[in-house]
Amino acid sequence: MRKRKFHWVCFCANVCATLLLLVTHTAAQQRNSLDSDIKSKLASFKGNVSLFAKNLDTGETYALGADDRVRTASTIKIAVMVEAFARVAEGKAKWTDELVLTKAARYGGSGVLPELSDGLRLTFRDAVNLMMVVSDNTATNLVLDVLSTDAVNTRMAAFGFKQIRILRRVGSGGDSREGKDPDNKRFGLGVATPRELVLLMEKLERGEIVNADASKDMIELMKREQNRYAIGRRLWELPMASKYGALDHLRSAVGIIYAKKGRVAMAISCDDMPEINWSVDNPAYLLMSDLSAILVDALAH
Repeated sequence: MRKRKFHWVCFCANVCATLLLLVTHTAAQQRNSLDSDIKSKLASFKGNVSLFAKNLDTGETYALGADDRVRTASTIKIAVMVEAFARVAEGKAKWTDELVLTKAARYGGSGVLPELSDGLRLTFRDAVNLMMVVSDNTATNLVLDVLSTDAVNTRMAAFGFKQIRILRRVGSGGDSREGKDPDNKRFGLGVATPRELVLLMEKLERGEIVNADASKDMIELMKREQNRYAIGRRLWELPMASKYGALDHLRSAVGIIYAKKGRVAMAISCDDMPEINWSVDNPAYLLMSDLSAILVDALAH
């Protein structure tokens, strides 16, 4: 009897070991396939790409230059939004506080406020909404005039982010302490790593930034971003919370795509493109569209 039990135990152990090897082998094959698909898409792209993606339900990740310090462009506005919500939660500001449009705050590029008259009055919440939904640069400066760039960075550090930093107001002025560092001048408005940007999105999704209600409100605000040129471009049937950024030679996007089999957070930076192209078919937008579809398919399987 003991001998039979011994053989049965050995048999079960061998089956378990075999299954484990099969699962491990399959997972390795899937990782190699994903890596191959990503690099195949990058082969013809003219520029430098850094990215990080994570299935927030399974924990599965994909990284390519995930810890590179990259220019953020407008994706740094996520950090500004966090500081705004924190101030309100702490009672140090009110959403109904009045802001006044001035020439000093004006900056072109994205947004609607540059088209409106000086003296326009809007609430603090109006300005934050414009900053996130249409990436209004003037609204961003109005918000930063209330918060300060250093306060945004102090908040990021308090949440454990060592690399997410805003360096100045949009355009110029209001330099943060980090922004005065000569080594950071090349980053322009802000600097971050794809990994930390995804971690920030993960914490927002889990209700760990400021508080659960504020985190949910921020995610809902990001779901209303009006442009969907980059990540999730071909996945219109899937909800997405996002923020994109653009400069002459850079396109950047951060977000969570809510796929049926998992919430996939990602941050993708495409920089050093040789040609300036401000159309919706910028090669980086098209690349990020393809990459996001590949990542969702592979990580949310």
